[in-house]
Amino acid sequence: MEMDSETVDGYLKIDRYDEGRVATLAAVYKDVLAQLGEDPNREGLIKTPERVAKSLQFLTHGYDLKPAEILKSAMFQEEYSQMVVVKDIEVYSLCEHHMLPFFGKAHIAYVPNGHIVGLSKIPRVVDAFARRLQVQERLTNEIRDCIEDTLKPKGVAVVIECQHLCMAMRGAQKQNSVTTTSAFTGAFLNNERTRAEFLRLITASLH
Repeated sequence: MEMDSETVDGYLKIDRYDEGRVATLAAVYKDVLAQLGEDPNREGLIKTPERVAKSLQFLTHGYDLKPAEILKSAMFQEEYSQMVVVKDIEVYSLCEHHMLPFFGKAHIAYVPNGHIVGLSKIPRVVDAFARRLQVQERLTNEIRDCIEDTLKPKGVAVVIECQHLCMAMRGAQKQNSVTTTSAFTGAFLNNERTRAEFLRLITASLH
C-alpha cells in the first residue's frame, strides 16, 4: 500500500493507494495519451498517468466502503420521533456513461422509529455511494434504501440536485441545467403533509 502525505492547515493528510492498481492504470493512461496524439514522455505529462491513476482510485474509493456499516457504527436508541433533516450535503460523483463529474447537493431526512444515527454518518453514506461510477437516479435510490434497511425508520426522504459535466461540456452543452431526483419511503411517501414539510425545510433559509 502506497501512501502520499502532506500537511494541510496543521493536519497531516494521508492518501492511501494500491500500488498494483496504480501501476496498471498508469500504463493504460500512458497509452491513452499517445492515442490522443500527445507525447506521454514530454515534461508536463511524464507523471500524468500516475496522477490520473491515483485520482481515479480516490474518486471511486466508495467501492471499498460499506455504507450500512457506517450507519451501524453510530446507531443509538432514542425515543425522538420527529423529522431529522440533513441538507446541503455536497455530492461529487462520476457519471458511469462518460466518466465525467456530476456534482451538487443532497438533502436527506428520516423519521426515527426507536433509533437515531450520528449526524456525520449520513454525509458519509452519501460519499460511500457517490464515490463510484454512478447515475444520479441510482445514487438517490441507494442512499434511500441504505437508510431504510439499516435504521428501519418511519420514513426516509432523499432529494439530490446536480449539474452534469457530460451535459455541460459535451452533448447538449447546456451549462446551467440542473437535474433533480427524489426518493421517498413510509411517512414521506404516504403522508402529503410530512413530504411538504420536508420540501419546505430543504428550501428554507434557516441560517
